[in-house]
Amino acid sequence: MHDHSAGGTSGIVLLFGLPFALAALLYCGGVGVQLRSGRRWPWYRTLSWLTGAGAAAFAFVGPLVSAPQGFVPHMWSHLLAGMLAPVLLVIARPVTLALRSLHVRRARQISRVLRSRPVGFLVSPAVATLLNLGGMWALYRTDLYEWMQVSLLLHLAVMTHVLFAGVLFTVAVIPFDPSPHRASFPTRLLVLVAALAAHNVLAKLIYASPPDGVPVVDGRAGALIMYYGGDVVDAVLLTVLCAQWYRQAGHPSRERIRPARRRRRPPVRSARGRATTTQRAPSGS
Repeated sequence: MHDHSAGGTSGIVLLFGLPFALAALLYCGGVGVQLRSGRRWPWYRTLSWLTGAGAAAFAFVGPLVSAPQGFVPHMWSHLLAGMLAPVLLVIARPVTLALRSLHVRRARQISRVLRSRPVGFLVSPAVATLLNLGGMWALYRTDLYEWMQVSLLLHLAVMTHVLFAGVLFTVAVIPFDPSPHRASFPTRLLVLVAALAAHNVLAKLIYASPPDGVPVVDGRAGALIMYYGGDVVDAVLLTVLCAQWYRQAGHPSRERIRPARRRRRPPVRSARGRATTTQRAPSGS
């Protein structure tokens, strides 16, 4: 088990919490650049980023400083780091903030990275789903969960994968930032429904057969957290995806059904300076 002494706990909090505190400071710095330039930045995006960073930090640190450790705290951390935090971080649009706040040369470098093939490969719905759900199945259907309980380095690696795989999956399904490799809405909807089903199947398998070393009671409690908590986050993803789809399809449809305005012919001035309207000459008999 991990060290729970006073020195060990403070070191763990510093090690795992510092990256998220730095991410929060960088984001707030970008918001400050926007405000000083006279450009608005919605407050809810800042709140979303800070909440997501806090949720991810708690997911990394919480199970390590809790004593005794158990499967239920781990499952809460899995739900926070792998599902809730990614949604909050993506909604905050950090890439958009960076492109607006950085120097033009730096912003162009980021744009080139976003357009690159490796990024397009990672954010494709199929690959992102495989990294996300494949990691979950490997964690709970092999001895990986038992190993990470005795290795701090392995715990860090697994939780980092859970967080980044969740972010990639969220970006692939409901992108908010500029995404040159964005898939079609039907493809994203199909992938989301399939991922939801696979996630629920895994939760049921954990309920029926918990990982090695996990008591049956704890395994079932953790499976219920994974099942119902995952359904809540998946419902949010589905709602956002449908709203994005409706918004994109709605504007063109409104333009198509808007009646065209009848153009009035400009008046033609006669030789006396009076404005007269053009009339069609009568047809001769």
